[in-house]
This record gives sequence, structure tokens and C-alpha cells, in this order.
Amino acid sequence: MTPSHEASMTVTRRTHRILGLTLLLPICGWALTGFVFFVKPGYDAAYRGLQVRAYPLEGMSVPQPRADWLEIRLVRTILGDHLLVRAESGPTQLDPTTSRPLELPDEAAIRRLIGDAIVPERARYGDIASVTRHPDDSPSASIETTTGVKIDLDWTTLALQQSGRDTRRIDTLYRIHYLQWTGIRTLDRIFGVAGLASLIVLAILGLRLAFGARR
Repeated sequence: MTPSHEASMTVTRRTHRILGLTLLLPICGWALTGFVFFVKPGYDAAYRGLQVRAYPLEGMSVPQPRADWLEIRLVRTILGDHLLVRAESGPTQLDPTTSRPLELPDEAAIRRLIGDAIVPERARYGDIASVTRHPDDSPSASIETTTGVKIDLDWTTLALQQSGRDTRRIDTLYRIHYLQWTGIRTLDRIFGVAGLASLIVLAILGLRLAFGARR
């Protein structure tokens, strides 16, 4: 081995060592989180859908559709009848009898609606701890349960979205896996690209060390 080649291999080994130590934490994070994503423990409960409880529509009349309505859906819940309309301007909820906008109900009514929806899974949701109505220009509310689950209600579509401590824990693992450590999107993208590039360079240097030693 010539002196120049020996010097080059020394630089390669030093660079490989520095990169290896630098990437030790991300690589361990990738390995551990990758194992969790492969096994998927607790995923079913963490991301299981939640819906309002629907009741039979017997005796409910269908209103006359308007020209700007693209889609209508009739739902009967513990609060009564709901007319869910999707128009070009977006989704809205109307009173099936008068076809007038149905505003977000008071806290007591929201508690009844959500409480009825979580009855089949009381072990996960427990009881309703608090209800937060969003500003008037946003017909929605957030509900916290005694087990730490957060439920978001979109009144215009009667859609529910739940996330518990397990959901947030898995989401954190995803952020660790994809190097989203700062919460700043641009900075996280830089970290992600730099991490992947460093991993490729580490592999190339490893190959050079493996084959260069034979020369």
C-alpha cells in the first residue's frame, strides 16, 4: 500500500468513524421505531374510528333538494334528526323540517351526543371531562374524556375524530423516525435530507474501507 493510499484510507476511516458516531442516535431511533411500525402494538385502538350513534329513520320525511345541493344525508341521533348537505360552498347541517342552518348545540347537548357515541367503548373513553366549543365561525367542538382521549366534533358533517395518549405516543414515534425533531417543518426537512445523505455517505465509505483494505 502506497503512502498516499494509506493517507487516503486514514481520512476515510476517520470520516467513517465521525459519521458513524453522529448517526448513532438516528440509526437507533430508526431501528426501534421501525420495529414498532412492523409489529404495530395497540394500533387498532389508537386509530379506531369513532362515529355518532345512528338510530332508525322510520317516519322521517325527505326534504325537497335545492338546486345547489350536491349531496344530502339524513341522520337520526339522540339529539333528533339531522340533514347533512354538501353544496358547492361546502358542507353544512340543516334542520330537516325547515331546511334552515342548524347551529352547534349547547354543551349539554354535545355531552349527550358524544356520551351516546362512546357507550360501546367505555373502557377506552371513560366519561366526558370537559367540552370546549370553538368560536362561532367554526361549528365544531373538542371534548376531553377522563381517560385522556380527545374527541373533535365537526358539527357540519357530524364527524368525530379521536386521539388518545396511545395515538399521540405513536405519532411521536413517527416524528422520531422521520427526524421531525424540532416541529419546524423547514428545519425538519433539512435534518431529514441531511440524515439520509449522511447514511448513504456512511455506506459508501464503509464499502471503500472494505474493498480498499484488499488493495
